[in-house]
Amino acid sequence: MLSLNREIVKFLALTVIVLLAPVLVHEGYLLNVLVFIGIHAMLALALNLLLGYAGQISLGQAGFFGMGAYISGILTATHGVNPWLAMLIAAIVVTLVAFIVGYPILKLKGHYLAMATLGLGIIIYIVFNEAIDYTGGPSGLSGIPNLSIAGFVFDTDLKNYYLIWCFTLLAMGLSLNLVHSRIGRALRAIHDSEVAARVMGVNARVLKVQIFALSAGLSAVAGSLYAHTMTFIAPASFGFNFSVELVTMVIIGGLASVYGSLLGAALLTILPELLRTFQD
Repeated sequence: MLSLNREIVKFLALTVIVLLAPVLVHEGYLLNVLVFIGIHAMLALALNLLLGYAGQISLGQAGFFGMGAYISGILTATHGVNPWLAMLIAAIVVTLVAFIVGYPILKLKGHYLAMATLGLGIIIYIVFNEAIDYTGGPSGLSGIPNLSIAGFVFDTDLKNYYLIWCFTLLAMGLSLNLVHSRIGRALRAIHDSEVAARVMGVNARVLKVQIFALSAGLSAVAGSLYAHTMTFIAPASFGFNFSVELVTMVIIGGLASVYGSLLGAALLTILPELLRTFQD
């Protein structure tokens, strides 16, 4: 009970900080950086559930992020679908794809699993580049509308900040609930020893596929939010390098740590901006 109360206090403190941050940060550029921290935190959190808790490495997370962005972008910019409905469709489609692909891929372990997810991410990236009629190819896809609620359009950095961080806090809350549940304990058991987990009655194969699909679904939601925030997407944002960056965020923040995902995302989003002046 004490641990639960501590988690609630930490989460409420984080919520207060998120709500008050725009009061301290008035510059549009800094707000935009905070928006990207929120998106990256969702992605790092999704990957941490898979890598940190279940012990299953993935080097193709950027592919699922891109799928969410492109599905949502194509449906809204090309076919005029409501952005919220497009986001829901993107999350469902990506989750189903991950569930189907996860069954054969997650039979592999170690380096073989890393190579399989790497290959999956590269295949998705190639599709983004080559399906020019749908994705715009290397030139990207433009004309993606902003999200809106009853005429209230999220078309400024401040509005997008609160929109993104509402989703980020929701994802963190759901993740905290998951990792402290029976499923979370089963995931940690798989991470420590899959054989021992199976002996204790954990259906490791099904659980690994489920967490792989959940991780992909969360990444797709982040992708949709990215697309409707930027209103333009291009394949370069969803390549292998970004998948490696996400893994780095998780490792720096701390494996099997929900708040560590936020820390890692913040460090690796802010640091390049601070060092940009030393680029030359």
